[in-house]
Amino acid sequence: MLVFSRKRSYVFLVAGIFLFVFLAIRKRSYQYSYVLIDPFQSYHGGDGSGDNFLPGSSGDPNYTPAPPANDNTNDDEQNGEEDTADRIQWSKLKPNYPVQDMHQFPKGSPQWLPKIQKFFDTESAAERQVRLERRDAVKKAFQRCWNSYRKHAWMSDEITPISSGKRDVFGGWGATLVDSLDTLWIMGLKEEFSEAVKAASKIDFSKAPEDKVNVFETNIRYLGGFLAAYDLSGDRRLLRKATEVGEMLYVAFDTPNRMPMTRWDAVAASRNEPQTADESVLLAEIGTFSLEFTRLSLLTKNPKWFDAANRITELLFQQQNTTRLPGMWPVIVNARTTEFNLHNDFTIGAMADSWYEYIPKTHALLGGLVPLYSQMYEKAMDAVIKRNLFRPMLPESPDILVSGLVSVSRSGDNTVYSLKPEGQHLVCFAGGMLALGGKLLENQTHVSIGEKLMDGCVWTYSHMPVGIMPETFTMLPCPLSISPEKPACSFSEDKWKDAVKKQLEAPEDISPSELDALIAEKRIPKGFTSLPDTRYILRPEAIESVFILYRTTGRKDLPAKAWAMFQAIEKNTKTELANAALSDITRYDPDNEDESKRYPEKTDSMESFWLGETLKYFYLMFSEPDLISLDEWVFNTEAHPLRRLVPDLKGLFD
Repeated sequence: MLVFSRKRSYVFLVAGIFLFVFLAIRKRSYQYSYVLIDPFQSYHGGDGSGDNFLPGSSGDPNYTPAPPANDNTNDDEQNGEEDTADRIQWSKLKPNYPVQDMHQFPKGSPQWLPKIQKFFDTESAAERQVRLERRDAVKKAFQRCWNSYRKHAWMSDEITPISSGKRDVFGGWGATLVDSLDTLWIMGLKEEFSEAVKAASKIDFSKAPEDKVNVFETNIRYLGGFLAAYDLSGDRRLLRKATEVGEMLYVAFDTPNRMPMTRWDAVAASRNEPQTADESVLLAEIGTFSLEFTRLSLLTKNPKWFDAANRITELLFQQQNTTRLPGMWPVIVNARTTEFNLHNDFTIGAMADSWYEYIPKTHALLGGLVPLYSQMYEKAMDAVIKRNLFRPMLPESPDILVSGLVSVSRSGDNTVYSLKPEGQHLVCFAGGMLALGGKLLENQTHVSIGEKLMDGCVWTYSHMPVGIMPETFTMLPCPLSISPEKPACSFSEDKWKDAVKKQLEAPEDISPSELDALIAEKRIPKGFTSLPDTRYILRPEAIESVFILYRTTGRKDLPAKAWAMFQAIEKNTKTELANAALSDITRYDPDNEDESKRYPEKTDSMESFWLGETLKYFYLMFSEPDLISLDEWVFNTEAHPLRRLVPDLKGLFD
């Protein structure tokens, strides 16, 4: 009996040690976890106390809670200005169309969603050295641009990287400053971050700009930027600024049906003039609120932003199967009548992209608490995979996919689906979207399709003269490729040239030599049928998907491919001050006697997403996998990471 008791004690001891280690690991991964009993308890009259908390909320012992948005706290860094007569207190404007039935956040605990990130093997010393050298090169490029912005365009929206001027295109509220806050933190530039937060806390959102406000851009750049920087740092000034932006944007929803004004006359709204939603609105611009508005509601315990975004989501959900391509929504929708199913064109590219992107991401942010997001995602991707994706006819038949635009029409009793096989740099996000969605819903087919879409973008980069992808291009789809199977096809020079002739609208009687000369003149690489827009404007979408696919699959070839992309971009876009957009990435003639014609011409533009997105994704690509883990964070469409809701350790015993 004594021997048996000792053996049993040892068993219990080992089991206890194992359980302790397991819980410690889970606690480290979910240190900001939250049991969702009622995230708006304090808003509804509760005391907001207890152990249930989000970062920055009243119960979190690691953060100082931000004061209410309309408080009178005497904070010497709150705004830097005193109230004046021309300042608008957005939160105190009396609504013309007040909400009658506020949508409440769902109660319950967030679910244990499937793991997204792959477990990475320990790297060798040599691999680590290479990775860190690449990471530091990206950081150096960022610092160079940041210092130039700080010197020449501080507090303006953008620096002009050739003329050292500045430009205000997003309300004049310092788009590059706010877009870069979380990048500064992630790169460990804490002194620069501190200076930037101090400056950003003085941005004045109380004065309406004379130009119409792009509500979509303001949401993803400013609100998303402040929320992410707050989630990372816990600095209460950032939550205060996020709330200021949120209060301003909320006024754009003051319409009879509570649909937003996407191009918003803020001056008229500040005078309480009645507003009515527009009849022609881009799908992306009306749908892209769920991440930022939901996160702001969670942090402030005020449901009004969740309500505003959820109204749009529910309408899109209700009409998803009534469109002319069931499962998808058209590019143009009617916000005034809330008819989101009338138009004919369907794409996950420009003008629609971020709505589709936000469906699986909001599912992740909410911990699966709103089931309609996973339902919408599956239905939408079924339609996208069947109708929009195609395998192009290319030399050597690489196993890649491209996403195009589908127009739907009627011919007698038949529905006709016409594919425009135009790829876009913008749609390169889709590989990452399908990888995330596939992991979250345990659909390996989606992950595989995401890989092929990403590979299509990487292939396009590598087959352009300077190693950079253009804004848009067209290819020839393989026969029968418009199906879930996407069968391969052999490359035919004659079929390719016929497709080029059609795309370029060349004369039917053009001779072979004349067609060859035209292809050379237009600088069209073999496999492409046209290049409608040859610009590169420092876009992030391709490296975004490479980063996400690397984190989800661990493919060992992706770091080298990402590095080749970075080197090509840095080499061709670098100026004396920063980095500049390119007008024509096909313009490459290193032997030309005229030096100005050897390489692509630069244009005097550097959008804020170069620092806020592109360089951030490159940096994370070469960082340790636990830096902004996809199992704890979700990126908005401007690459601002927001904390996901994850279960509390108590959920282990539920």
